[in-house]
Amino acid sequence: MTDAELARDLATDAGKLLLVIQGECAGGARGDREANVLILDRLRAARPDDAILSEESADDLARLKAHRVWIVDPLDGTREFGERREDWAVHVALAIDGAAAVGAVALPRLGVTISSDAPPPLPPAHVPPRMLVSRSRPSKLCEDVGAKIGAIHLGMGSAGAKAMAVVRGEAEIYLHSGGQHQWDNCAPVAVALAAGLHASRIDGSPIVYNREGTSIPDLLICRKEWAQRVLDTVRACGP
Repeated sequence: MTDAELARDLATDAGKLLLVIQGECAGGARGDREANVLILDRLRAARPDDAILSEESADDLARLKAHRVWIVDPLDGTREFGERREDWAVHVALAIDGAAAVGAVALPRLGVTISSDAPPPLPPAHVPPRMLVSRSRPSKLCEDVGAKIGAIHLGMGSAGAKAMAVVRGEAEIYLHSGGQHQWDNCAPVAVALAAGLHASRIDGSPIVYNREGTSIPDLLICRKEWAQRVLDTVRACGP
């Protein structure tokens, strides 16, 4: 089984488990815990020599010496999960030498898992561009950039759901400046890059994974034709 096939199977199966848990109780704590156990147990069995960084497990800094590190968010969008919305996800990614090399994002309520080995073809872009922002706390920077480029703002929940909306052609731009962690975007970035999208920090620099600090403060995933315009506008708007 390839790494991408493993990531896809784990994300899909964790999503199925989460749907059962969601049907029994709306709270996300049980979902986080049980999906994490499922993914990590199977990862350790299938790739015993690889390191793991998961949102729901204690961080073992021995990973910093590893060439291959699986980066996992068993339930991205706990609030949306608890509200029984569709915009939550499961992330399973493999970073190799700091780069998001392999990833799968499951959208269980939609019955979809998108992986880096089989991204969907990008449909024609919409004009004006649709920009995804946090539905609960969109930053002023994102609002200002969207206004300057004439974008239509769309609020959505989890990072994975927003990134996959761009991959699936439901939006053109996902801009985030409110703070994230490595597990929030490693799998989405791997899938986005495989789909032919732009993915970077909002200053245009590459996103580097398996660093000691898990924080990644900002993110841009978008159609390539919009990347420079958005980056230039972010620069003009300032922090």
